Amino acid sequence: MPAQEYYVRGINDTDARGPFTLEQLVSLAEAGQLTAEAYYYDTASEQWLAISNNPEMKLTIWPEKKQLSFKAVEFRPINQPNPDEEPITVQQFLAAAEGKTEETKGRKDSSIRIMQAAIWGTRAAAITMMISAAAMILPSMDLIMALEYEKVLAKPLVILGLLDALLGILLFLGLISLYPFVRFRAMFGLGFLGFIFWTQGNPTGMIALATGSAGLYFCTIFLNYVPLGVAMIAGVCGMAALTTISFA
Repeated sequence: MPAQEYYVRGINDTDARGPFTLEQLVSLAEAGQLTAEAYYYDTASEQWLAISNNPEMKLTIWPEKKQLSFKAVEFRPINQPNPDEEPITVQQFLAAAEGKTEETKGRKDSSIRIMQAAIWGTRAAAITMMISAAAMILPSMDLIMALEYEKVLAKPLVILGLLDALLGILLFLGLISLYPFVRFRAMFGLGFLGFIFWTQGNPTGMIALATGSAGLYFCTIFLNYVPLGVAMIAGVCGMAALTTISFA
């Protein structure tokens, strides 16, 4: 038997469209060209009837969609609160993060250790630079106090000492972006002053300079306490020995 066909028209339409099968009406509805308020021509009653008043036809054209829902899952907590235990404070939480409690001892965050080592390395480099500045400035302090700038400028070691003092102050302020320049200063001082000590036949000065320069260089590199401690001792002791030699 041929499929039943329908003529349809909108609420404000004067002309009908069709004939359409139910399958075609479904396609029109999916395309948004047909609504439930539209009319269809009922051949039995010979009247225009609203599609919304025909539940069977409406359900065929606009079938109800099944609503998806999630099945409720019962969650059972594993850790049950103990009313006898005191709540953890912020201080206890921070102490645990820093490895200062019995439970977290030996499991200290490595980033905190690295940060603290970097701070000590900066301080050691600053102290080393200040001692180096003293070694080169103090022998000519009388000229500086007398404001004889022409004679001071004629002494390259004094200028280098003033640069060391400036670097030391900036390192004390935490300006770690100067590390590349500090390393260059350590190698330049080793070559420049080392040549002077070599021409003077002063092996003790060369050893003190090499020790202090190496310590200064590695204070800006090491982030582990053991090698950093060795670099700190070498830098400070080497430059202190160089200061003693400069007054000899």
